[in-house]
Amino acid sequence: MKNKTRNIFFLFGIIAIIIMILTFKVSFVEMWNHIRHAGYWIFAVLGMWIVLYFMNACTWRIIIKGSGDCPIPFWKLYKITITGFALNYATPAGLMGGEPYKIMELTPYIGRERATSSVLLFAMTHIFAHFWYWLTAVVLYVLFVPIDTRMAIILPLIALFALSGIYLFVRGYKRGMVVGLVKFVSKIPGCKNWGRRFLETHVEELRNIDSQIAQLQGQNKNSFYGSFLLEYIGRVLQSFEIFFMLRLVNVQGTVPQLFMYSFVILAFTSLFANLLFFMPLQLGGREGGFAMSTVQMKMAGATGALLTLKEAMTIAVFISIICRLRELVWTCIGMMLMKVATRVGERKTPSEEI
Repeated sequence: MKNKTRNIFFLFGIIAIIIMILTFKVSFVEMWNHIRHAGYWIFAVLGMWIVLYFMNACTWRIIIKGSGDCPIPFWKLYKITITGFALNYATPAGLMGGEPYKIMELTPYIGRERATSSVLLFAMTHIFAHFWYWLTAVVLYVLFVPIDTRMAIILPLIALFALSGIYLFVRGYKRGMVVGLVKFVSKIPGCKNWGRRFLETHVEELRNIDSQIAQLQGQNKNSFYGSFLLEYIGRVLQSFEIFFMLRLVNVQGTVPQLFMYSFVILAFTSLFANLLFFMPLQLGGREGGFAMSTVQMKMAGATGALLTLKEAMTIAVFISIICRLRELVWTCIGMMLMKVATRVGERKTPSEEI
């Protein structure tokens, strides 16, 4: 990627971070009190994402190797992965920032078509794992949590949404989905002319990308299942972020029970936040998800009695602030990594550099 293009991404990310800080509806005094309450657990929360991003980079590498060699050094792939997620956190509609950046960084190593297909496949696998995660959470809720009238209505809707998403992604894996997506965009008012011209100009390239997407599931099943399993395990391990904080605020229960609470809270929170994908850093959506799911779980406090609505809301605010702080820290780290060792080991393919 040319330094000018990289600097545009960097500037965009810095502006987004400033906006995120200014719109963070918590005073510095209140934030510091929450950090002090978290104590050394804040380092466990932050450090856990070193492992999660490592797993994301491994997933991406498996996908790249599914269509050929992977000449990019793993450390650089790891660095791009962190920066890509940082841009996704900071930008409205998420994928508008991180995915184009990853494609541009990877293009000098494996070409534009393979870079595009690998990034799309990683995004598909990441989202596909989320659908399975949400479906698993519904099953756990039905098995272990008392169901009231409200949840008796909500849970089938969540299950239907997850199953529909799984079905669409299975079809997309088998046939590819890029050409279909461009055709869909070309039917949206205001995008018709652009979509039609783009499809006419790049139809062969888009078909090749769809072919590479279908190839992973059809011919490289080990790569497909390996990448999916890594992403799903990553979502499960992320539950420990909530688990640490539930232990910290003295929520009662056995380790399996607390982990189940964490699993379900994270699942419903991420679902609610992703439904509000158009908001940078999912401002408001994630806090609302934490509040609703924490209140709904009917957990017991330090005294053994069920948490009151006020107590559950206090826990939800604490969890959301620590998670928001973690996202802000890793977004800043991702932006700094964008400027670190940008050309070390990079293949010289000027014709494909963007």
